[in-house]
Amino acid sequence: MALRPVQVNVKAVNARAVGRFWAEALGWSAYDAGATTYVGPGGGPVWPDPVGLGIDVVPVPEPKPAVKNRVHLDLATASAAHQASLVARLRGLGATPARVGQGSVPWQVLADPEGNEFCVLEPREVYRDTGPVAAVVVDCAEPRAMARFWGGALDWRPHDVTDDWAVFRSPTDTGPYLEFLRTPDRKTAPDRVHLDLLPRPGEATATEVARLRALGATDLDVGQGDVPWTCLSDPEGHEFCVLAAH
Repeated sequence: MALRPVQVNVKAVNARAVGRFWAEALGWSAYDAGATTYVGPGGGPVWPDPVGLGIDVVPVPEPKPAVKNRVHLDLATASAAHQASLVARLRGLGATPARVGQGSVPWQVLADPEGNEFCVLEPREVYRDTGPVAAVVVDCAEPRAMARFWGGALDWRPHDVTDDWAVFRSPTDTGPYLEFLRTPDRKTAPDRVHLDLLPRPGEATATEVARLRALGATDLDVGQGDVPWTCLSDPEGHEFCVLAAH
C-alpha cells in the first residue's frame, strides 16, 4: 500500500496563461481539461505520465500573496550555456528574476508570470536523466520528520536523509526527485503549489487516506465542497491531495 505523486498542482488567476507558460518552459504541451490546464510531455494528454510529474494549473480568484512559496520546481540544465540560454528564453516567455534571500549562488531564481518561484539549476550530474524538471523542492523545518511521513506515504525510495534534507525518487529511478530542504522560515500562508497523489491500481482511495491519517496527516478544508479527491496536510502543514483511484 502506497501512493505515487502524479502531478504538481499550481494555483493561478489566469490558469490558461500560466499553463501555457509552463508548457513552453518545459517543452511540453498544455491541454485544457475543463476549468484546469494540464501540462505534460507531448504525444497526447496521457495521464498519469508513466515517468514524469505533470503540472495541473487550477484557476483561483486570489492572486499570490507576497510570501515565498514553500514548494517550487528546480529545472535541470546540461551545461553552463544551456543554463544561460534557458534563463534568457524563460525571461522572454514572461519569467522575472526573484529574490528569496539566495545570495550569491550558481543557480538562477525566477518567478512565473503570477509570481510562483522556481530555480534554473547549474549543471549537476545527479539530474542528468530527470528530464526538464530536476526536482520538486519543499521547504521544511525537520527533514527527518518529513522523511518518516512521506517515506510511509509514498512508494518512492529515499536516496538521502540528513538533518538538512531528505531526497526521494521513484522506485524505477526515473523522472524528477522529491526533496525536503531545511529552511529557517515557517509556513505563514496556504501553499500555492502542492503535490497530488494517486493510489496504485487496485488500491482504494479511502484506505490510503486512512493510512495517511494514521501516519500523521490531517484533514483540510479549503472550501473544496463535495469532490472526488481528499485534501490533507502533512505534519508540517503542507497541503496535498489524494485523487480518486483509477
